[in-house]
Amino acid sequence: MAATELISSEEYASLPIQAADHRIPYGDDPSQFGDLFLPQSDGPHPVLFLLHGGCWRAKYGLAPMGQLARALANRGVAVWSLEYRRLGHDVSGGEGGWPNTFLDVAHGADLLRDLADEHALDLSRVVVAGHSAGGHLALWSAARRRLPADSPIYTPDPLTFHSVVALAPVCDLERAVAWDICVDAADVLVGGHPREVWANYYQGSPSALLPLDVRHVTINGALDDIVPLDYVRPFVNTARKLGDDAKLIPVPDVGHFEIVVANHPAGQLVIDAILEEFA
Repeated sequence: MAATELISSEEYASLPIQAADHRIPYGDDPSQFGDLFLPQSDGPHPVLFLLHGGCWRAKYGLAPMGQLARALANRGVAVWSLEYRRLGHDVSGGEGGWPNTFLDVAHGADLLRDLADEHALDLSRVVVAGHSAGGHLALWSAARRRLPADSPIYTPDPLTFHSVVALAPVCDLERAVAWDICVDAADVLVGGHPREVWANYYQGSPSALLPLDVRHVTINGALDDIVPLDYVRPFVNTARKLGDDAKLIPVPDVGHFEIVVANHPAGQLVIDAILEEFA
């Protein structure tokens, strides 16, 4: 029997670009902007706050996620796809990392309040989703209200979400180091090894901020060797034990990227799962 042929990172990166309806800056850095995809119908629209992956590294941007965002907009959901400051090309650190990457995501989420009236966004129906490193940031976004006020990544009055859809998320930064997920990017993201900057791991890792006290659905390819299912499963189990409404959906016969390709059956499964969160 032939092995299942999986979508490679190169194939994912070369997906056709889908232009957004609006590109909106939220800061002076070239990476501080969001792409807003809007349905053709009248609002108010439910909103998906979408965060791309790529090991938090600067060479991976939001462009390939445009096809997923447009597919969701065609199904009646406004999508706010955020770019954010990321790690340098050689993972030596750049404008991203601690605390800037986290602050950008927080700022991008809260900016939805300023965009709501002009673009007919329904802020009572906001779901956050992210893939891989973006899955980490999506889960963290839902948990950031639990941060202490003296944290360098604390921001007051965070936007609340109806739920989270985490797609192959890097959900536990300390275990990501142990599992060698994204090589050393988790260390660089928070400024050092867990023994050196434990407080940063505690404040920046979704696993340390459990329970999220918001519903979260995790979807993972069973053949994912970048963020393996066995890495993700303990996070979901722990969340359940702590009282979260947490669900894990393993997708057979797919790897890391199929779940974010809109015209792939796994991508269709993800689209349906996101739409269910607005039902």
